[in-house]
Formats: sequence, structure tokens, C-alpha cells
Amino acid sequence: MYVFIESVRSALASIRANRLRSFLTSLGIIIGVASVITVVSLIQCMSKSISDQFAGLGSNALTIRAKNDFKEVMRGKVNYIRFDDIEQLRLHVDGLGDLCPVFSPEGTTLRLAERSSFARVLATTPSFQDVHGRYARAGRFITDSDEQNARRVMVVGEKVVEDLHMVGNPIGQFVQFSNEWFKIVGVMEKRGEVFGMSQDDTVIIPYKTGRSIIGNNREPRITLNVSLDGTVEPDEVKRQLETALRKAHRLKEDEKNDFEITGSDQLAKSFAEITTMVTLVMGGIVGIALLVGGIGIMNIMLVSVTERTREIGICKAIGARSRDIMLQFLIEAVLLSVLGGLIGLAIGYGLGIGIASLIPNFPDAFVPWWAVALSLLFSGGVGIVFGVIPAAKAAKLDPIDALRYE
Repeated sequence: MYVFIESVRSALASIRANRLRSFLTSLGIIIGVASVITVVSLIQCMSKSISDQFAGLGSNALTIRAKNDFKEVMRGKVNYIRFDDIEQLRLHVDGLGDLCPVFSPEGTTLRLAERSSFARVLATTPSFQDVHGRYARAGRFITDSDEQNARRVMVVGEKVVEDLHMVGNPIGQFVQFSNEWFKIVGVMEKRGEVFGMSQDDTVIIPYKTGRSIIGNNREPRITLNVSLDGTVEPDEVKRQLETALRKAHRLKEDEKNDFEITGSDQLAKSFAEITTMVTLVMGGIVGIALLVGGIGIMNIMLVSVTERTREIGICKAIGARSRDIMLQFLIEAVLLSVLGGLIGLAIGYGLGIGIASLIPNFPDAFVPWWAVALSLLFSGGVGIVFGVIPAAKAAKLDPIDALRYE
């Protein structure tokens, strides 16, 4: 233990005596760790933001949409999820909560006087707010009465209100959409942005109103959102949904499904896998800088061995063993790497916070503990790997030749 402590003290004294050279030696490690931490912190905070969005959908939410093969579409065969499917699912599937059909009618432009706003217009039923967990912060949501009477009413997002520069309370004002006038009955809660895309440019209108806009001769491309009541396992519900839809669509046993069923948990899992893959790839790319830094440490340590040849000879002459010399130089290489890793960690965290703050509506950057641990372990490992050769060279020096060295 005494030899180890003395080797650490000697290594620190050598680093202090050559501050600039030590800093330049560790520069590759600093850049490598800073790059890794910056990339990981930004990817992780983005991943957390998206995961929160998926969590907002609820872990018991399922989405049913038509599945169309490109070749079949080119031949004119297009599959649809129909409104009639809802009643079939209610009759034949257990464990369902709310079923919410959604489709986008033609047109994305809302007008008020000389001003206009581009929005994502969704025709849906009142169950939309319970399935998606999105509610009106002012006014009200569309009601069953609005739906039954196909009223020209809408619930708008905050961005629509801003784009149209509405003066005063927007509730009760009329805007033009698809050459018809709609009354604003509610304003949705603010949701912010994801990947730079606003979630507050959504406009909700009753489902039957949307059908009357596109006409009864056209079949809308419906996406059916389903919430579960928790009485039946999600996998069992999915199996029942598949059976009921195949029967409703009159598919034969050898025919593939003309629909697909996905859950919010599947989307979250897929995104987590993508994020992990991106993190590993980006970490591997910027991790090359750590190897470059390790080569720099090895080169400088070899120079240090040459400079301190007489010192090594004196130490051996007064009884130092080869392993003591090797330990001293190895500890010095590891300290250079670890100190470089700590500095890179601080710089990378600072860069992550700075970059995140410059991106509008981007979540705060944070560094997971495993990234810190891996960075420091990898830095120390680089010091050991690239410090062994110089340390071994120092340990093998003949004391007599070392003392004669000029």
C-alpha cells in the first residue's frame, strides 16, 4: 500500500511539474469524453421527451389502421377501416373502453378576415379526449349533441389562436374552414413541440361534420383509437380485435390482414430500441477520439521514460524493483486519462445544456449515471492499455545503463 500511495504522489508531482504537457497529453481524452457525453445527454433528453409523449397516450391504448400494400394501391385496391367496424368490435370484443374514430377531411387552412393558419384538422367523436388524454383548457370539447347534429363547431389548439391573432376570448368566434363557417367552442391544452413539430396546431371537429364535408360518396381513411378497461389482458384484446375485424372484413383463412393493430407500448419500445442503437453508433463514432487520445498518452509516456532514464537508474540502484517502476508509470498514465475524463465530463455536460437551451422547446439535457461510469471506466482503461508499453519499457531498463545515460 505504501508503494502504491508513493507512486500516486510521484505521478501527481510529475503531472504538476509539466502542467501544459500533461494537459495537451490528455486533450484527446478530454475531447473524446466531452463528445460522448454531449451526444448521449442530448439523445437521452430527447428520448425522455418522446417517452413522456407516449406515456400520455396511456399504456392501455391501441391503434387500428388500414394496411395497404403499395402494389395493390397502384392497382386501385385500397383497404379501409370503416365506421361500421366500431359496432362490430363493441359486440364481439371484451375489455374495450372507448373507441374513437379519427380522420382528416380535405383542407388544412383556417381563415379569419385577412389572416390564415395551417392546421391539422381531425374529425372525431367526443371520446377523443378520454382516449388521448387531451382536454380543453378553455370552453368545452365537442359533445354528443354536436356529433349527432353535425354542427359546425371546433376545438382549436393554442397555435391556431396565435396564428389568427384572435383578439380577446376566442370562444364564440367564427373561422372559415373548407368554405364553411365554424364556431370555436373550446381551446385545447398546450402540448408544445416534438422534433420541432407543433402539437398545438390541431383542430377538432365532430366526426359527422367531417363526413358531410367530404361527402357521403367518399370513404374516409379512418384511424381507430381504442382504450382498454383493464378487465382483459391487452394481448387477449388484440387477439379478439383481430378475429372480429377479419370476420367483419370477410377475410379468408389464407388471406393476410388488411389492417394493423399497434399499441402505445409497442411504439415506445420501438423508439427506445432506435434511441439505444443511435446512442451506441454515435458513442462508437466519437469514441474513436478516445483511442486517439490513448495513443497520445502512450507517445508522451515513452518520451517521459526517456527523459527520466537516469531517475529510473537511481531508483533501481537504491533498491526499487522493476514492478515498482512499472506501477509508477502505469499509475501516471491512468491518472492522466482519468483527469482528462473528468474534465471532458464537465465540458460535455456543459455543452449538452448549452445546445439544449439553444433549441426552442427542447427538454433540459441530462446525463445518465451509466454514461458517466462508462466514460470514466473507458478513460481509465485507455490509460492502462496505452500505459503498459511505456511502463514495461521503464521497468526493463538496466540500472547501470540507465545511470550512464546522458
